[in-house]
Amino acid sequence: MENFNKDSGSITFKKSTLWKVGTFVFAALFVISIFTGGFRGSGNGAITGGAVRELPSIPTGIAEVNAEDFVDDDPVLGNKDAPLTIVEFSDFQCPFCARFRSETFEQIKSQYIDTGKVKLVYRDFPLTSIHPMAQKSAEAAECADDQGKFWEMHDLIFERQASLSMTSLKQWAEELGLNGNDFNKCLDSGKHASEVSKDSSDAQSAGAQGTPFFIVGNQPVSGAQPFSAFQAAIEPQL
Repeated sequence: MENFNKDSGSITFKKSTLWKVGTFVFAALFVISIFTGGFRGSGNGAITGGAVRELPSIPTGIAEVNAEDFVDDDPVLGNKDAPLTIVEFSDFQCPFCARFRSETFEQIKSQYIDTGKVKLVYRDFPLTSIHPMAQKSAEAAECADDQGKFWEMHDLIFERQASLSMTSLKQWAEELGLNGNDFNKCLDSGKHASEVSKDSSDAQSAGAQGTPFFIVGNQPVSGAQPFSAFQAAIEPQL
C-alpha cells in the first residue's frame, strides 16, 4: 500500500508493498521470456549471460557463374552453336548421377538438346574417396572418346554401374566394337588421368561440392534434380 507524504511531497512504500510489486514484475518478465524464446537485442545479436553473441549469418545469394567459362575440350552433345550451354560435372560411380541419367536426362535431351536450344558438355568429377572406380571409369570414357564412342561408353557405364571393374570396362569396350588393344593400352597407362584431374579442379572452382553438379547457362544446379528444376533454369535464359 502506498502513502503520500504531504510534508516531503514524495511517495513512500511499505516494505511489504515493494516485495509484492517486485514479485509481480519478476513473474511477468518470466512469463514473457517463455513465450518469446528469451530476451534478444536488436539487430543480429542474442543476449546471453549479459553478453551479446552474434548469430550465424545466412547467405544472401550464389556467386555468379557462366557455363561458357567452364567449357573444355570435353564431349559435347547437341548443336555446338546452341544458344544455351549446360556443363555437367559427374561421377560414373555416383548413384545420384545414374539417377539423373535414367530419370531426367532424356527429357532434357528431347526438349532442349535435340531441338537445338541447348548443348550439354560432360566433364568428370570423380569422388575417389568414396567411389574407388570413378577415376578409371572416367578415364575409360575418355579412351572410348579417342575412338569416337564416348556417349556409347557413357551410357553403358551408367546402365551397368553396379558391375564396374577394370575387367568390365574392357569387356564393354569390346561390346562397343572398339579396338581392344588400343583401349586397354589407353586405360592401363592412365593416358587421360591428367584430363580427369583438370575437370575435377574446374568443378571445384565452379563451386561444386558433390555430384552431379550442373552449370545451366549462368545458374548452378546441384544434385539429381527433377526435369522441372532444369526447365525453370533453362527457360528464362532462352
